[in-house]
Amino acid sequence: MPLKRFFRRRPARIGPAGLMLACAGIAGAGITGTAMVWNGGPPAPVAHATDAVPRNAPRRVVSLNLCADQLVLALADRGQIAGLTRNAVDPQMSGEAARAQGLPLLAGTAEEILTADPDLVIGMPATGSPALAALKGRAWPTLDLPFAERYEDIAASIRQVAAALGHEARGEALIARMDAELAALPRDAGGGRVAAYYQRRGYMTGTGTLVDDLMTRIGLVNLAGRLGKPVLSHLSLEEMVAARPDYLIVESATDSVRDQGTEMLHHPALDGIARISIPQAWTVCGGPAYVRAAQSAIAQMEEPAHR
Repeated sequence: MPLKRFFRRRPARIGPAGLMLACAGIAGAGITGTAMVWNGGPPAPVAHATDAVPRNAPRRVVSLNLCADQLVLALADRGQIAGLTRNAVDPQMSGEAARAQGLPLLAGTAEEILTADPDLVIGMPATGSPALAALKGRAWPTLDLPFAERYEDIAASIRQVAAALGHEARGEALIARMDAELAALPRDAGGGRVAAYYQRRGYMTGTGTLVDDLMTRIGLVNLAGRLGKPVLSHLSLEEMVAARPDYLIVESATDSVRDQGTEMLHHPALDGIARISIPQAWTVCGGPAYVRAAQSAIAQMEEPAHR
């Protein structure tokens, strides 16, 4: 079937995942004094019950970023959380959505932050927030986090957030568990086969990204690197068919046709390429869900139909 004739006119929709996955790391980490609005799976366990918080630990923490939300949810006591972004409860976007249920959600406006009166603001970065800049004369401690490009970045951010929240031991325990789960995975499950992280409307994620790090960890070679493509590129169906990767890694939300952007991923020309389907919420941010993404990808590669 000719590629152009396959498409029917449907409303197009572009999700944020592809752009967020391709973001370069943002420098700057540490507790400073002012914050930034950055809009951007399966249910996680219930959030931590409130336990003994060190005397100097923050008790009204506000997150201004989807990725910061997930680290706060994984490490803070519920009673410490004064506000998260609205995306925090969306299971399509957040790997910790179940934990966010019932907690305050903010749009990141100056008025909301003023009302929350935080004693710690976390963002990527937090410093320089237009919302906080509008609150002249008010300054709260802030924690700036870099965008994760490797698993090591995730561990570093977990340590930063855990320390800022007064839960260093909890952070170390989380890292130890993630390290152990990753160490238990097969060392070369992918066997050097080639995979493309192919998104709606034909966008492909390149090297130097968290997805690329995940591919390398499970023994896959990123097609984008083979083709010399940048962090985010567009690859037509014709080009993908010609490249003929062993796997297409796709977001699980695109497993069914929902619009023109997802329809192209179901063109018959791609039928012969095995697929690995992973929730966008597990890869859009660097957090505990990274391990789930690796485990799921390997499990799918081990299925008879994928060998």
